[in-house]
Amino acid sequence: MTSLEKPTEDAQQDSRAVTEAALFEAFGGVRGMVETVVPGLFFVTIFTLNKDLHLSALAALAVSLVLVVVRLAMKDTVKHAFSGVFGVAFGVVFAMMTGNAKDFYLPGMLYTLGLALAYIITTLAGVPLIGLILGPVFKENLSWRTRNPGRKKAYAKASWAWGLILLAKCAILFPLYWWADTTQLGWVLIALKIPPFLLAVWLTWVFLAKAPAPIDVFAEMEAEEAAAKERESAGRHRRES
Repeated sequence: MTSLEKPTEDAQQDSRAVTEAALFEAFGGVRGMVETVVPGLFFVTIFTLNKDLHLSALAALAVSLVLVVVRLAMKDTVKHAFSGVFGVAFGVVFAMMTGNAKDFYLPGMLYTLGLALAYIITTLAGVPLIGLILGPVFKENLSWRTRNPGRKKAYAKASWAWGLILLAKCAILFPLYWWADTTQLGWVLIALKIPPFLLAVWLTWVFLAKAPAPIDVFAEMEAEEAAAKERESAGRHRRES
């Protein structure tokens, strides 16, 4: 290894570390994954044991609220826990309205389908959704669209991965919604919660780790402001002298 190669490798390692940290921040990490699984796990477990829709639904809603309270008590971000509460609440409302326990899962399934289409459509439109999600996290905002083509290509690949993985998940779940009973659908859905998500996150990491580093537009703005202040100060000194 030459002295010229080492800084490049160090920069690549730093970029990969930053990418990994950003993905964990954006998608909630291990705790966020647990919070998406636990309410549904409570629902399907209780329903499997006693077939009581109301008890199962209320238990799922209660545990999702407890997760929010725990986040608040720890003064941690609650966006992932709150999204879980809203998802469970919609499921509870659907199931209570129809009296069909399988409808507890329907809002989440429709959301997954809509998200899959959003990833694909935005990528075809030239503004891949994963770039819109991660751009602010990497402090690059939308600079990747016009100033960083290699990064835009990586975001497009990642968005295709998310879209196709979620579509594959929907291709499994929607037939089960019609043909399987509530417990079968519930346990399959629980089984499909984390593995497809981890696959999509891993592929995103692979694509972005190989992409050019993000352009820190916030640092650029701060540098421009500092330069403007220096010019203003220099102009003032010249006038005074």
